[in-house]
Amino acid sequence: MEQSRIAHSIGIALDRFIKNNQEQFQYASGELSQLLRDIALASKVVNREVNKAGLIDIMGALGSQNSAGDQQQKLDVLANIRFTRALSKGGEVCALISEETESFVDLNNEGKYVIAIDPLDGSSNIDVNVSIGTIFSVYRRKSPEGTPIKDIDILQKGSEQVAAGYILYGSSTMLVYTTGHGVNGFTYEPSLGEYFLSYPDLKMPEDGKIFSVNEGPYNSFSTGMKNYISYCKEKNFTARYIGSLVADFHRNMLKGGIYIYPATNKDPTGKLRLMYECNSLAFIAEQAGGSATNGKNRILDIEPRTLHQRTPFYVGSKRMVEKAESFE
Repeated sequence: MEQSRIAHSIGIALDRFIKNNQEQFQYASGELSQLLRDIALASKVVNREVNKAGLIDIMGALGSQNSAGDQQQKLDVLANIRFTRALSKGGEVCALISEETESFVDLNNEGKYVIAIDPLDGSSNIDVNVSIGTIFSVYRRKSPEGTPIKDIDILQKGSEQVAAGYILYGSSTMLVYTTGHGVNGFTYEPSLGEYFLSYPDLKMPEDGKIFSVNEGPYNSFSTGMKNYISYCKEKNFTARYIGSLVADFHRNMLKGGIYIYPATNKDPTGKLRLMYECNSLAFIAEQAGGSATNGKNRILDIEPRTLHQRTPFYVGSKRMVEKAESFE
């Protein structure tokens, strides 16, 4: 009966799916539903820009660095503008945390939600036509409406997310999200300008044979990390590393695998950002039956101290994450 219901729902439009499942939202007053629609709308605009990037002058580096010290690409800035505008106009979001800004952005409204977003993850891959993505987290504002935004609003643990998701701009564009009731994936149909449900109730395989890690800094890995990579090779696991976090995560979620960005001598606290990269994917992974840790502790339990805090990141099939942790 359940399989029949799921099969019947395939092909349903995103707007209708959100409306039909609004009762699953912790605060079912409509704002979160609209917020997700705003994100979807902005992603359609960004998708258009990404697809025509090779035809107009929006590829390549901008010549500046973002708050995390990464070289900004022209499309990074463009995507940040698109999402900020969409979320500002909607009125549901009171503050925005972005990889592209030093501090949070106060949207000066009565919105009930805080968004943490990486507008265009993996953007350095644009000019070689490799998949890139957008990652977002949604938190409920804690301070009273009408008062200034406070640290308790923007520095929340991942376990306090009310929704999270990502958009993958690849051979097809997908939006995958969770509100704490499982994970659903939608594929964009450009001729109709709409997302349609294509992967209902996504489940990550409990185990897998794909390991995704950049072995370039191998010599500066911990002994445990080196031993785990050797273990994967002895088991004849498949090495797959794209260099776009969303693409690597999405593949492993569908096929079973683990993505690791460990601590190195250069980045002893890891390189990926907790607030707008790791928390979102950790929430999605757990909702799909997977696991996410920093090698020792659950990602969603980490107390953030700064907006751009970094962390080592182990995410993927539950048994593979547990095995990787056992080597540390």
